[in-house]
Amino acid sequence: MIGVSWESDWSVTMRRFLVAAVVFGAVSSAQAADMPDFLRGGFTEGLSTSRVNWQGYYVGGQAAWGSMRTGSLGGINSDLIAGINRWPPPNTSYTWNALGTANSISTGFGAFVGYNSQWDDVVVGVEANYLHGGFRASSHSAGYTYDPNTLQLVSTTSSNASVNISDFGSLRLRAGYAMGCFLPYAFLGAGFGDEKIERNVSAYPAPLILTVTSASKEKLVYGYSAGVGVDFMLIGGLFARVEYEYQRVTSDIESNINTVRAGLGYKF
Repeated sequence: MIGVSWESDWSVTMRRFLVAAVVFGAVSSAQAADMPDFLRGGFTEGLSTSRVNWQGYYVGGQAAWGSMRTGSLGGINSDLIAGINRWPPPNTSYTWNALGTANSISTGFGAFVGYNSQWDDVVVGVEANYLHGGFRASSHSAGYTYDPNTLQLVSTTSSNASVNISDFGSLRLRAGYAMGCFLPYAFLGAGFGDEKIERNVSAYPAPLILTVTSASKEKLVYGYSAGVGVDFMLIGGLFARVEYEYQRVTSDIESNINTVRAGLGYKF
């Protein structure tokens, strides 16, 4: 009798629970139906996330700030120094020190244009990037010769060299992952630019017969780049960009350029 009573109570309890659940569900559905559309979706499905469409052509402009460092310039001015040393004044000797690496911190500006292809959240694309900058790294050395008897200054020498990369254009391959309105990405690129090397030496007292003491050479150089960045959509097709790029230029003198860039673009 006790077992029968317990089973009966349990069955009654379960029936009451099921009835209550059905009633609660019906009431909830009725309340959701009476709500505005923008609340009804949140009530039944939770907040939905909208996906930004990154696919298509885009164009923009950018500004950059960065540093440039070259390899050791060593005896790059040896030909100019040899010309001066042929004709020293009587009882005068010149002392020349080798040049070290060249460094500079510069700014620049440029533009970019590209195309994105999107599969769900994965975005890949190609981009042409151009930067005009005042990246001019220079190195200087000075030498002083003293009379060993009187310790008076006999001669002063100066050696200078600068490497200037004013323009560089590259073609990039990009890959990113869309996260709402943000598109973090990485890229690899290769391109070419304009490099100018300027050199000069001087000596005091001046040589008896003056020779060429300065020279310059301008040439086309090649290089590659790599970096990371993030595009974030502002409104419509307008987006902003922040990125870091490492660039290595290969020529007679290797140059390394690190830049931080900020840009504004529009996706069509």
